[in-house]
Amino acid sequence: MTRWLEQQAAVRERRGLVRTPHTRSSDEHPVDLASNDYLGLATDPRLAEAAGEAIRRWGTGATSSRLVAGTTELHLELEHELAGLTGMEAGLVFSSGYLANLGVTAALGGPGTLIVADEHCHASLIDGFRLSRSRVETFTHNDVDGAARLLSAHQPGGRNEPRALIAVESIYSVWGDAAPLPALLALAEEHDAMLLVDEAHSLGVAGLGAWQGHGAVAGTGLAGHPNVVLTATLSKALGSQGGAVLGSGLLREHLVNRARSFIFDTGLAPASAAAALTAVRIIRTEPWRPAAVHEHTALLARGMAPALARLATAVGPAAVGHSAVELPGAFQAAGAVQSIPMQSAEAALAASQAAHAAGVRVGCFRPPSVPDGISRLRLTARATLTPHEIDHACATLRGILEETS
Repeated sequence: MTRWLEQQAAVRERRGLVRTPHTRSSDEHPVDLASNDYLGLATDPRLAEAAGEAIRRWGTGATSSRLVAGTTELHLELEHELAGLTGMEAGLVFSSGYLANLGVTAALGGPGTLIVADEHCHASLIDGFRLSRSRVETFTHNDVDGAARLLSAHQPGGRNEPRALIAVESIYSVWGDAAPLPALLALAEEHDAMLLVDEAHSLGVAGLGAWQGHGAVAGTGLAGHPNVVLTATLSKALGSQGGAVLGSGLLREHLVNRARSFIFDTGLAPASAAAALTAVRIIRTEPWRPAAVHEHTALLARGMAPALARLATAVGPAAVGHSAVELPGAFQAAGAVQSIPMQSAEAALAASQAAHAAGVRVGCFRPPSVPDGISRLRLTARATLTPHEIDHACATLRGILEETS
């Protein structure tokens, strides 16, 4: 086994895929375009105060699984308010978004369930599919017709199972584009399937009109629909830790009894539940935050348009995906995520390291983290950025990309 580990390390080194966690220091203040703290709430003193009060009242940990002694009033209140925010009937909180996806997919899956999944689904969903023991078929990204063929019992290799689950993300974590949710719901209704929508990068950011920040599903025909189930994380826009599944009361009851990552895991820490609950209330009362995310996303798009146009020529238009929509050579995202394709894993790593040295933090996504196999820099807009910080970051990144591409 030791020799195999050495061989694996050598392969990663040769392919430019070595990963090293970046350790932040308290005196480090870069322009942050890498984190998922979309609304700037992770350092909000109101969340810290709520977390501190929860620790004083309930202690530092949940002490046991939710079914034993790990459920507090905070957990139930958070579940109720998350359901109200997203327009769903009920919610169930897990210790992480990853565990929420594992729990719901395994509990709804099994040998009698066909899972039809977008090829860009997150790793937590993919792992849940594997644990479910379901037959899993993937369709080309956002190809509703492709999903329909897989669900049809009249197509070769089509559906034979009595149950079916369609799995997508409302906003995809790498490309930053949106799923065609209304068409997917129509497909779910036609085939009596459940539509699972991962709102990890949408909650707190997406939504139309009065629903802005409530997620992509809120305020639409999907909200509260019996064929729809949502998953979400509390660790991105909500600035806390944990995850949730949102759907019908019947679904919640099923998960309480069948979701192993809920039943056998220690409950979410009270401090995290309290912080997330405070964040949900802030989203309701401070709509300027999700609005600012979209304004800053547009500024990033304009600032990086020249660099993306040049890179699109180098890596090919297919790598750009949803880009080049309104601005010449620019990328437009449904939420906060922006994606810049790079020629290689080595080029992506070199650019991200150079940006960090210049005081700008960006995400570096390399295989196997990228579903299309193309290494990328990922930029995330945040509500609390300033126009000056965005201009500085874009100028810095344009200079780095000219040197490294």
